[in-house]
Amino acid sequence: MNFYALIIGTEILNARREDKHFKFVQNELKKYGHELFASFIIKDDKELIKRSFKMIKDDKDSILFSFGGIGSTPDDLTREIASEVFTSSSTLPHQQFVKDIIDRFGDDAYPHRIHMADLPPNSQLLFNPINNMSGFSLENRFFFVPGFPQMAHPMISEVIKNNFTSSTKIFRQTLLAYTSENSLITLMQKLPNNIELSSLPILNNGDPQVELSLSSTDENSLNNYFNLFIQELKTTNTSYLLT
Repeated sequence: MNFYALIIGTEILNARREDKHFKFVQNELKKYGHELFASFIIKDDKELIKRSFKMIKDDKDSILFSFGGIGSTPDDLTREIASEVFTSSSTLPHQQFVKDIIDRFGDDAYPHRIHMADLPPNSQLLFNPINNMSGFSLENRFFFVPGFPQMAHPMISEVIKNNFTSSTKIFRQTLLAYTSENSLITLMQKLPNNIELSSLPILNNGDPQVELSLSSTDENSLNNYFNLFIQELKTTNTSYLLT
């Protein structure tokens, strides 16, 4: 599964508010052995939102957590665009959500709040524990919640707990080598596709270092290739630290 966090909010990009979602999703997924595939913070811009949704939809392994844009003001564009991209249809009033809005606001549900219930066809409601103004999901893969962290975070926690607790175990080996990453590139190029490489160059008082990290679902393969780097460092009398 490729987990995407799409955070919609011009107010974050122009620094009127600080993002609270990225770290939350990262930590929540980590509880169950997952990690984010990508995270984006984007403006409340119709074409940008549409392109972002299409890109994520085109990934057959994608799981989307979308934050923001499901209220009743003119800059709340998520419902309409999600309907177009994910269902190729216009929004329809979700009858249970219509009832929930009327139950909470009475006559004040009209003329604006009631439109929060205009959702893509076949939407499933996501319970909002703060005020019962729901988020929604499509295909049990694409999840749309408010921008308010107090509302969104319990909703996403529940989604992850109910749907994504199983994961594949990933093994990791990491070392810090007191050399430049350039000296290890030849070995890096020999890594097979089932080994994920992370090479982070560091300058410490002008001296080059590199943090090398390998991960894989295949523990034996991981250990074998990691040991190749250790042997290379020993052969060249390069100091290193296992981290």
